[in-house]
Amino acid sequence: MLYIRLAINQFFKKASVNYEAFVGKIILMLFLFPHMKLKYFLLLLVTCFSSVAISQNLDSLLVVARSTKDDSTKIRMLNKIAFSYIFNDTDKAIDVIKEGKSLAKKTHFNFGLTEFTNTHGIYKDIIGESDSANYYFSKALKLSRDHNFKSIEVMCVNNLGMFHWNRSEFDDALRYFFDALKMNDISKDEKGRSVYLNNIGLIYQEMNLNEKALTYHEEALMIREKFKLETEQVASYNNIGINLKDLGRIDEAIEAYQKGLVIAKRSNNLIDYYRVLDNLANAYNYNNEFDLAIKYYLKALDKPEGYEADQKGEFSTYSNLTSLYNEINQPKKALAYANKAFKLLEKYPYLEGISSDLNLHTAESYYMLRDYKKARLYTKKFIDVKDSVFSEKNAQAVADLEVKYDTEKKEKEILKQRADLAEKELTIQKKNYQMYGFLGLAFILALIGFLFFNQQKLKNKQLQKENELKDALIKIETQNRLQEQRLRISRDLHDNIGAQLTFIISSIDNLKYGFDIKDENLTSKLNKISAFTSETIYELRDTIWAMNKNEISFVDLQSRISNYIDKAHVYDDNIRFSFVVDSSVDIQKTFTSIEGMNIHRIIQEAIHNSLKHAFAQEIKVRIMQPKDQLKITISDNGKGFHTPSVKKGSGLNNMYKRAKNIGADLTILSEEHKGTQVILKV
Repeated sequence: MLYIRLAINQFFKKASVNYEAFVGKIILMLFLFPHMKLKYFLLLLVTCFSSVAISQNLDSLLVVARSTKDDSTKIRMLNKIAFSYIFNDTDKAIDVIKEGKSLAKKTHFNFGLTEFTNTHGIYKDIIGESDSANYYFSKALKLSRDHNFKSIEVMCVNNLGMFHWNRSEFDDALRYFFDALKMNDISKDEKGRSVYLNNIGLIYQEMNLNEKALTYHEEALMIREKFKLETEQVASYNNIGINLKDLGRIDEAIEAYQKGLVIAKRSNNLIDYYRVLDNLANAYNYNNEFDLAIKYYLKALDKPEGYEADQKGEFSTYSNLTSLYNEINQPKKALAYANKAFKLLEKYPYLEGISSDLNLHTAESYYMLRDYKKARLYTKKFIDVKDSVFSEKNAQAVADLEVKYDTEKKEKEILKQRADLAEKELTIQKKNYQMYGFLGLAFILALIGFLFFNQQKLKNKQLQKENELKDALIKIETQNRLQEQRLRISRDLHDNIGAQLTFIISSIDNLKYGFDIKDENLTSKLNKISAFTSETIYELRDTIWAMNKNEISFVDLQSRISNYIDKAHVYDDNIRFSFVVDSSVDIQKTFTSIEGMNIHRIIQEAIHNSLKHAFAQEIKVRIMQPKDQLKITISDNGKGFHTPSVKKGSGLNNMYKRAKNIGADLTILSEEHKGTQVILKV
């Protein structure tokens, strides 16, 4: 949900502890109503506090609002109540929104109608209908400009900025935030200016433009210091510290965090206080000042009695302590904090999705203690959690697309049924006229019926064209969504799984060189794990290459095959390799990403089998195109094998499955002492 999530996560980007939902609402109000008159702002605060403590108070306020005689006052009150209902009871919220909009239209109160349209956009975003939310925000912006409602206009512009921010459309978000800043400057609201400067800084922070982000956060801080806005000052110092840390200016980041701590403690702002403590500990950890890092991690955990701790933040801190104690070669202490984290996981199972790093740190501890059985167990848990999170995200994305497709399909069926029903009703009407008319009148009615029938046919044709257009739009939108999902999945593969596999290789190398391991079997196993992980990274890169493309050209495929043959030649330089593309091949030919990947994998597996089993002196890859079919031949002059008697392993089975998946024919010809030929026809 855009507003609570952005107010909590985006407003304090990269913070180690999240706000509670109630605090998020208050921050949200500051974003959405920067120019609200005091009496309305106080009413809104009362409404929100009441919704947290006793939700029935909203119903009481609704009764009071409805009994108000002045229509404009009633509409303004209804809008504030509807806004509060959004975060408590969405069904009541939409009822009040409809009531308020209807009354505003009836009384021609354009200011109230514009406010309600903006609130309608917030409601749509909260329930997950982002396209509708964008529609209402844009409509509210147009109404505010048509009627010169400056206070609502800047609100709508800011909301549109946050809407695009949440969708990672940073250029659009920046454009709206800069527009809001200009409007704010025209109104000469210096205090409100800090909000928009902060938002712009956070966008640049998202884009990893830390120098620019720092400039805007520092300017926002100056204003907040001028007006003594201590809560906002802590947020600014926190954001400044994050950007300084990302720029490698650790000492300055530490100084910023420490200033934020002083203000948070002085103002009894515990939520920000513990967040900044955790970030300060991270900075000391990054700076290899491990004693100080431990000190502040422990302070972040030492919360007063009655303070409702954030489970995710506490879990993250335990995981960081586990990693840190491993770093200073104290694996037993590391396991003590790991066990605390696992107890928290037992109590709050929803933390499973963020437990992958903890499993990895725990595995490292057991490796350091030479308990390899448990180390392997937690390494497996790490991989399982990563796979689970990855699969759940993909499943949810696909489910969303399926729901949208099913909805559009049902709408199309309803339209078709309505058209059929209208045609049947027209036919019945025509027959009734023929039964009761005279011959002349019957002829006239028949003529009229014929005209109606032709008109209905024209309508049906129009409906059919509209349906075809909808189908085309659905197909385009689905393809765009699928492409977005492929890009996001490929980024997740590269940034998460790729990085963790690299970390495994690095950890194994550190184990081999950091410890005097005399067990040759263990050394051999570690080498095998390292080699297997390296090969997995290479295959992962090939997968990402295919996923990032809607289609793969023949030139792309040729380049990938050449690169693989070059690497294979390095593997054994005693083998002669040749790669020939016949002049008959259409180099403009393209493949789908699935076809391209499967062809590439089949060729890889064939060359790999020749290297591993054939003892060949020469391996040839040739691509021809007799007629419209592409023919790829991989041959060697190795020892060969008796085809009927050979047992098909996973490699050969996978080659046949890949060929079947893309509708290709795969043939393997081999004789003992006469080499092997793998022929793929696509």
